Amino acid sequence: MNNNISTVIYCLPGLAANPQIFKFLRLPSSFSLKFISWIDPQENETIEEYSKRLCLLVKDKHPVLMGVSFGGIMVQEMAKHISCRKVIIVSSVKSKKEFPLHMRFGNKTKAYKLLPTSMINNVENFISFVFGPSARKRMEYHRHYLSVRNPSYLKWAIKELYEWKQSKPDENVIHIHGAYDLVFPIIYIKKCIKVPKGTHVMILTHSRWFNENLPKLITDY
Repeated sequence: MNNNISTVIYCLPGLAANPQIFKFLRLPSSFSLKFISWIDPQENETIEEYSKRLCLLVKDKHPVLMGVSFGGIMVQEMAKHISCRKVIIVSSVKSKKEFPLHMRFGNKTKAYKLLPTSMINNVENFISFVFGPSARKRMEYHRHYLSVRNPSYLKWAIKELYEWKQSKPDENVIHIHGAYDLVFPIIYIKKCIKVPKGTHVMILTHSRWFNENLPKLITDY
């Protein structure tokens, strides 16, 4: 790799989250971090159409795409439309088969459609409804990172999350997952790089691990 040319990493946060979740990342000067924020969906827009619009925000050729949680799903969709050096997902899933049981049940019953509009303004209740009660406590500590409250975006994102159709994982995706992730428990994850004691918010709490390991994963993996 030419050390005079930076490897550009586009970072996409999780559902309802803002790019501040990446604020503790400190990578060598040969890497450049750029951040993508969620945009409002258009009426009846599919995840494929939405991901194509997000690709328009990528201004560098052959970048690394990195997404957290729902952002991990979205960068996998984006990678179907643009050439990427690497795709990295954190605290996420590679296919619908890695969803926990309550989310699979929610997909079959369409229970996600029962989300009350009043719940959207209470981020703790919202997270609890979408990901299950076990996720609520830790999210309460990090609620200032969950600032995307547009009702149309949230309802759209929940639908596309639960109805994600990818059944076969892309073997080239680098999957980093916490051993203590309560949102997407590691017991359902088929193959990943495990972070000891890592939780669903480990991009914040285990930034040292990412700062030490991301460069090697990008250049050597």
